[in-house]
Amino acid sequence: MDARIVDHPEFRLVGHAARVRLVHQGINPHIQRHITALPTEEHLRLKALGNTEPSGLLAVSDDLDPDYAEGSELTYLHGVAVSPGTPVPDGLDIIEVPAGRWLIIRTTGPHPQTLQKAWATAAAAWFPSNPWRLRPGPEIVAALEPTNDFSTATCELWLPVEPA
Repeated sequence: MDARIVDHPEFRLVGHAARVRLVHQGINPHIQRHITALPTEEHLRLKALGNTEPSGLLAVSDDLDPDYAEGSELTYLHGVAVSPGTPVPDGLDIIEVPAGRWLIIRTTGPHPQTLQKAWATAAAAWFPSNPWRLRPGPEIVAALEPTNDFSTATCELWLPVEPA
């Protein structure tokens, strides 16, 4: 598993949020409907607004059920990361993210299967064998190198962590 721990200063996640149901495997149809409802120009506007890591358009899951129960609700945000002083246009949702440590797992392969497998491996193997645990905060996926049809991608999964 390609994983590293980084310290990251505070930042903001801005974009379009919706309450959706958690789906463990395959494409989440609730999230897919949310993203495809946005006009193409909005994706470009968001991407131009992002100015800090994690970079690019982001898939953000927040307010997750602590047990990650299939079908539980979460807040999903399609957006970007910006530094704290960045002006945010009206009409965008904002998630304030305090400074902290992050486990960043890099994946490459069929999407979303490779990403979902990496999360499962982190939960079953990485966390039990390392002195870290999840802390409150959003979970972020940065799609760094997707194919045009998004069937394969290189992604970074950002998980908020603290010493166990």
